Amino acid sequence: MLTYEREREELADKLSEKGITDIYVLKAVREVERHKFVIKAMKQHAYSDVALPIGYGQTISQPYTVAFMTQSLRLKSKARVLEIGTGSGYQAAILEKMGIDVFSIERNMDIYLKTRKLLDEIGLRIHTKCGDGTIGWDEFAPYDGILVTAGSPTVPESLKRQLQVGGRLVIPVGNKNSQILKIITKLNDNEFEVCDVPEFSFVPLIGREGWNQK
Repeated sequence: MLTYEREREELADKLSEKGITDIYVLKAVREVERHKFVIKAMKQHAYSDVALPIGYGQTISQPYTVAFMTQSLRLKSKARVLEIGTGSGYQAAILEKMGIDVFSIERNMDIYLKTRKLLDEIGLRIHTKCGDGTIGWDEFAPYDGILVTAGSPTVPESLKRQLQVGGRLVIPVGNKNSQILKIITKLNDNEFEVCDVPEFSFVPLIGREGWNQK
């Protein structure tokens, strides 16, 4: 059985060359078996630095994007993170390998069931539910970090409210074709510091505080 260990090392080296400096993110990239999170027809491309289709019009994000967004959260071990858009589960797996307590929401029931089964088989301890990610997961708030893996027209107020003071929300905001990645730090209940990183592209964030389902 292929383990792709050399490919994971090469991918981590490539991400380092592209500016990923967080040693814990790079360590997780070396450990998480991305080929288990892609569909069978795409396994030969699992360690290419590209987004890949996972079905249902969704994708597994480009590894650089996953690493950049994770690094932007500036997390410490045992931090509590809410992920909006479980998708394939790869992003959640990276966080879990870093010692993060992960809560992840997936809107599509078919994807949710498939990914939940995979996470259980791999033995990853990740809290998941199927629902509207745009309104967050209030039961376990506040979160040290919130990571949104789909493009939103605006920043959902529910997510800002569920963020811990001092925590960071990383979310792509723009139209349905391209977005600016916003890295938002909560200074207090009413003040936020925003850093914009241009030119990202994600699938649309569907929900009450995102795009309408069409």
